[in-house]
Amino acid sequence: MSLDSMQATFSQLIEAIGEDPTREGLLDTPKRAAKAFAFLNQGYHQDIGEVLNNAIFESDNNEMVLVKNIELYSMCEHHLLPFIGKCHVAYVPSGKVLGLSKIARIVDMYARRLQIQENLTKQIADTIQQVTDAEGVAVIIEAQHMCMMMRGVEKQNSCMTTSMMLGIFRSNPSTRAEMLSLIRD
Repeated sequence: MSLDSMQATFSQLIEAIGEDPTREGLLDTPKRAAKAFAFLNQGYHQDIGEVLNNAIFESDNNEMVLVKNIELYSMCEHHLLPFIGKCHVAYVPSGKVLGLSKIARIVDMYARRLQIQENLTKQIADTIQQVTDAEGVAVIIEAQHMCMMMRGVEKQNSCMTTSMMLGIFRSNPSTRAEMLSLIRD
């Protein structure tokens, strides 16, 4: 969908709620909303090769790598409302490590698509496992969903936590426990 067609659609939405899209305060709103929506969903126009940009390095490290508190902004596919939170990513390398920023870029690439948090968690874990061939990958996302806070049950303090444990994080309770203790610190 082009920005022009999204702009026309936002203008129609404004009119459908009973507002006048030609009112001074709303004149540029369809254009701004179209640009914002395109930005918030830019993950559809990215692929993993572009995101990684060859930043996978050989390493003899076989100890856990953890990046925690990665800011996360995504949009719920059910209501087109944001969910906002943080993502923790851990992996145990087996010959390859990712450039540090690439972990956050992988999170962003998938977060910038319409979806549910459960699938987002799995996409991140599966991708890191695939590109690193790690002994294990763990991803935990904690997020607040505007669709639950602003409408429906209107529960302001609710927070959803999802996790995906692959490889050694699934099979070895002590590895999982170590990762969980590290994200609590």
